[in-house]
Amino acid sequence: MTTDIILLIMLLVAALWTVMSSRIVRAAVGLAITSVILSIIMFQLKSPLAAVFELSVCAGLIFVIFIITISFTQRISKEMLIIRKKEIFSKFWYLPIILIVVGIVLGRFKIPVDFTLPEVATEQDVRNVLWNVRHLDLLGQIIVLLAGAFSVVVFFKEEKK
Repeated sequence: MTTDIILLIMLLVAALWTVMSSRIVRAAVGLAITSVILSIIMFQLKSPLAAVFELSVCAGLIFVIFIITISFTQRISKEMLIIRKKEIFSKFWYLPIILIVVGIVLGRFKIPVDFTLPEVATEQDVRNVLWNVRHLDLLGQIIVLLAGAFSVVVFFKEEKK
């Protein structure tokens, strides 16, 4: 139970850091960390397929695509960074307050939080589900991963002189 609460707090902090970050690279890293924590929560909730897809696509492939895209952009000046920080703070100043209020409400009123899920009627192995039941999903996952690898090769390919 305490592990679940710690993971949820870590998820909220990582998501808040992602939104409030003024640098794009830090926001991309925060998004990857958020996806990793979310996939851990999905594993604990006995949803391994969703967790594997979240980890591989959101924390892996999307992060790589974001970093590649960011590498093609220009750095901003210190003055623009200060302006961006002020804009972000003016847009999202209420998010930490909402988190604190929700935490106080949950702690003060002792709302029972039960993360136990009902048992699934049929236990199936992840390998069996992937290869026999959801093989089209697996094919789509492979295509997305190959497309990401192909885009990395295309972006970093040097021209011959």
